[in-house]
Amino acid sequence: MYPAQVSEDMFSYPLTAGGFTVIQVWFFVQHVGLLAGIAALARAGIMVQGRSALWGVGLAVTGMALLAVTELIAILARRSTYPGDGTGLADALYGVSSVAVGVGLILAGIAVRRGGRWTGWRGLVVLVAGIFVFVPMMPALMGPFILARLAITVWMLLFTALGYALWKADQQ
Repeated sequence: MYPAQVSEDMFSYPLTAGGFTVIQVWFFVQHVGLLAGIAALARAGIMVQGRSALWGVGLAVTGMALLAVTELIAILARRSTYPGDGTGLADALYGVSSVAVGVGLILAGIAVRRGGRWTGWRGLVVLVAGIFVFVPMMPALMGPFILARLAITVWMLLFTALGYALWKADQQ
């Protein structure tokens, strides 16, 4: 969708190193916002209290915080080929943080469902956002560039739905 500024073997693809840096800083800011949304789950009173809620929100918040920091760490590899010497740390951190967010959201989503305060799509959005990390997002990340970006976009739309559900919950 965006004309490539560098060759496909560059970690910053399709952006120049400068453009990649700007977008990574934006992703950091975006993930801090998502972290706040996940943390809001704990205060929303929509989850049944227990280990699933506690561990789920804690793991998802920790994973999203690590994902945010990883976006900044990835800037260090902006001039590296991919895969290359400078990309291994970012790859590992992306994997660990994404798994933590996914597992955490699944646990929190179970607590939301068990809480029973949210019905319909709202009662499923947290759980679906967690499951989505593993199916289909992770397989898509191993596929073509555009497929990976589309999967991430859908994941962000799930977070948008979660934000909307939290916003509306405050108004009821």
